[in-house]
Amino acid sequence: MALNICCPECDEAENLRGYREGEVIHLTCGACDRTWDRPATPRCDRCGGDDLQAVVKAIVERSRGTQLSIVGSQTVHLCTDCDADTLERYHRNRPNPLMPDELPTVGPEQMEN
Repeated sequence: MALNICCPECDEAENLRGYREGEVIHLTCGACDRTWDRPATPRCDRCGGDDLQAVVKAIVERSRGTQLSIVGSQTVHLCTDCDADTLERYHRNRPNPLMPDELPTVGPEQMEN
């Protein structure tokens, strides 16, 4: 669902840096110094399609007891084919952000869609 970028050598996802040159982004891993290129246009990691929509997804944490608070947001790219149900739910609940698949105090089997 999310555009996950990680080092192909050591799976590092945080300590990455890069720069864009035309339609290519040149990336370097700060953990192992591996360099690689990726297209500037994101693609679905399941079907390989490029028809993605950027949506806002909430970052949720427990603030007090079982009370949940949105503490931030991130942009994720959803595939119009593979993530059609999630996109429909997002557009139905706008302007609210998309909630995480799993909440800190609730398991996925107890969450309402």
